[in-house]
Amino acid sequence: MITNYVTAVVPTWAQDPRLVWPAFGVLIVAAVVLQFWAKSLDASAGRANPRQLPLERVLPNRHGSLAPAHTGGPVRGRDADLATLRTMLRRPDGRFAVLCGTGGMGKTTLAALLADQAIAEGTPVFWVPWRDERDLAEQMTRVALACGLSEEQLESVRSGRASLPDVVWQQLALERSWLLVVDNVDQPAAVGPDRELVASYRGWIRPGGSGLLLITSRDTDPDTWGGRAVLHRLAPLDPDAGARALLDGAPEAGTLEDARLLADRLGGLPLALHTAGRYLAAVASRHRTFTAYRQALDHELSTLLGAEHPDAADPDVARSLVRHTWDLSLDQLTARGTTRARHILRLLSLFGTEPIPLSLITPSLVTAATGQATTATDVEAAINGLHTYGLVDTPATGPASSDIAQVSLHPLIREISALALTSESPDPSRWYRALADHMVTTVRGLNDMGRTGWPIGRLLAPHALALAELEGCRDDLELAGALYSLARLLDDAGEATEALRLDRQAVATRTRLLGPDHPDTLSSIDGLAVTLQSVRQHADAVELLEQNAIDRARVLGPDDPNTLRSRHNLANALGGINRHAEAIDLHRQNLTDRARVLGPDHPDSLETRSGLGRELGCLGQYTEAFELFEVNLNDRTRVLGPNHPDTLESLDNLAAALVSLGRLEEAANLYVRISLHRMQVLGPDHPDTLLSQSKLALVLGLQGRHAEAIDWHRRSLTDCTRVLGPNHPDTLSSRNNLANALNELGRHAEAADLHQQNLTDHTRALGADHPLSLTSRTNFAMALNHLGRHTEAVEQFRQVLDDRTRALGPDHPDTARSRNNLAVAERHLAWSRRWYVRPWRRLGAS
Repeated sequence: MITNYVTAVVPTWAQDPRLVWPAFGVLIVAAVVLQFWAKSLDASAGRANPRQLPLERVLPNRHGSLAPAHTGGPVRGRDADLATLRTMLRRPDGRFAVLCGTGGMGKTTLAALLADQAIAEGTPVFWVPWRDERDLAEQMTRVALACGLSEEQLESVRSGRASLPDVVWQQLALERSWLLVVDNVDQPAAVGPDRELVASYRGWIRPGGSGLLLITSRDTDPDTWGGRAVLHRLAPLDPDAGARALLDGAPEAGTLEDARLLADRLGGLPLALHTAGRYLAAVASRHRTFTAYRQALDHELSTLLGAEHPDAADPDVARSLVRHTWDLSLDQLTARGTTRARHILRLLSLFGTEPIPLSLITPSLVTAATGQATTATDVEAAINGLHTYGLVDTPATGPASSDIAQVSLHPLIREISALALTSESPDPSRWYRALADHMVTTVRGLNDMGRTGWPIGRLLAPHALALAELEGCRDDLELAGALYSLARLLDDAGEATEALRLDRQAVATRTRLLGPDHPDTLSSIDGLAVTLQSVRQHADAVELLEQNAIDRARVLGPDDPNTLRSRHNLANALGGINRHAEAIDLHRQNLTDRARVLGPDHPDSLETRSGLGRELGCLGQYTEAFELFEVNLNDRTRVLGPNHPDTLESLDNLAAALVSLGRLEEAANLYVRISLHRMQVLGPDHPDTLLSQSKLALVLGLQGRHAEAIDWHRRSLTDCTRVLGPNHPDTLSSRNNLANALNELGRHAEAADLHQQNLTDHTRALGADHPLSLTSRTNFAMALNHLGRHTEAVEQFRQVLDDRTRALGPDHPDTARSRNNLAVAERHLAWSRRWYVRPWRRLGAS
């Protein structure tokens, strides 16, 4: 019954059964049709827009954001790096990027900056921090879901018909443009799934679509990432960029230059710069300026940057701390089975700051230091692992050691690692003793090798010095002896500057431990004096040798070979300060004594005869010098052989005497012969070989063969610069000789440029008042005179005269020559004014 609740009266039509029941039938049919239609619509809608998989089934563990981290401030010094990544973002070309480098280099920060810029340009960005394989799978699935991944596609994975990484990357390939950052993938082998190699591109890391996958990682090995990965290795910031980063963090802590010095001290490491800036900006910090902080690092490194943190076991915490960020890498290497990596990094940290030859890191050294048996395979695996994680680098090697494998450490890695050793090892002195013993053994081996040991010796010197300064090695007399021996080797190799540092340390140690009169101390003093002569500090050498000759005669006796050695060296040093008559007298007496004590054919006797001849030549007694050199050459050839370095020295002396006698053709031919012999015996890069080439060029110039002379001078300058460095005295001398040869051909402008460069280098290296600096200024002034720049020449000559008068006195011969040069230059200036100024004035007057 249908009730009308308004009227409570049944409508007339409803009272007729013929109308009511058909109406009910129509309604039932309509309901059935509508039900089937609804099911059809539901099925169609389900195919077009399936029900999304519940997130709790995909992400059972966590619901972290896929949004990128923010940089939180300006990023300094990474413009070029950012430009490279932006280019890849625009055109991945089937590649992906790996931003790699050691911990603390700012990889995450740079990736976040790229992400910020991508978002600003409308590019979808997804940020996935690496934790473990399962978490990565969840996060990558969420990325795919955000890009429209369907339940049906996920169902194909659950049913085993498809691989989850394949499904995710197929979905990403459908997207037009995106940036996906997977941060801190420091253990690529664990990325998976199922230990799938990254380079196979069958796992979670692969190039794909028109988007860019950017990985940040400490693993810098190209083989890890495969051929379609573009590795971009971050380097430390340069001092200017580092200074700006410090000023961003602590703008009131000092000047730009102060910040630059601190940035350099911190090695440009972004994490350390950030830590220092944050410290300096804190209200309660004890050190409030860049300068104070830099100075405090020398004695408070353990508290400022090296303090241990109680939560360092958390990787996210460890990455943010200078003290622990590299321990995280070492832990990862240990987990990979590279168990000696930590030990070898600690050993490397005890060496000096220069590149370290890998031949020093032997299994026996590691075994002695750690007490754990170590094989060559262990050492190789550890060093390779350290290099892969950016904890050691392979520097560009110098010409003298281009074939020697070396590694270097970032200065902060070195300091923090050495600091960590003291807390990790119950007996650090064991490590120090092992290193000192190993250094002594290595130096002995180099002495046995002779010339072939020079390249390793050059690399060894700074590390021998660093060991001698360690607390556990300062009283090691055997190590002091190794320093002395290494100094002799380096002086022979032409590395006198480095030899000088070794000699000073050896003298200081032996004097402190043995006393000033001990024979070993006296030997060290003698070696130091000889090295001073090699660096042309003859006056200092004379002062040392005069006393040492007296002390040796008193302690050892006047006829002891070592006493005679000191007297010989003293005579040579006297010649270096132009006291030639005294040098001749001393050489004559020493020749008599050496012949009596050692015999006339003893190498020491022949050496003294050679020194006597040189001093005679310096006083113009060329004929007598020539005769001595000729006899000495024959005797040395007979006693030592034709290719002995001392025999070649006699040839060189004979050639110099021929030049003095005006026999230039014979001298030139002899210098050619000497150059060839020295090249064979000493090698093409030995300083004596280079000097022979320079002398040949000088003789060619004396013969008037200036074009040939210039070619030889250029060759000599190039070789000296390459081998000895641009500031070595022999390099500067070679440049001076080239300039003089150019002057002879009238190429005065080129000559003036070279002389000016020499003046700048001499002044910077030696000071403005050094005799070589004053000689360079004189040569530059003469070149200006040749160019007609007389006013400038007069100014330079006047400055030389003032400096020499102040340094040497008004009556010194060099001062007198400077006075004469100035007078000549002033006459040239007056003459030029007569011809150019006066006619102009007459024309003006008329």
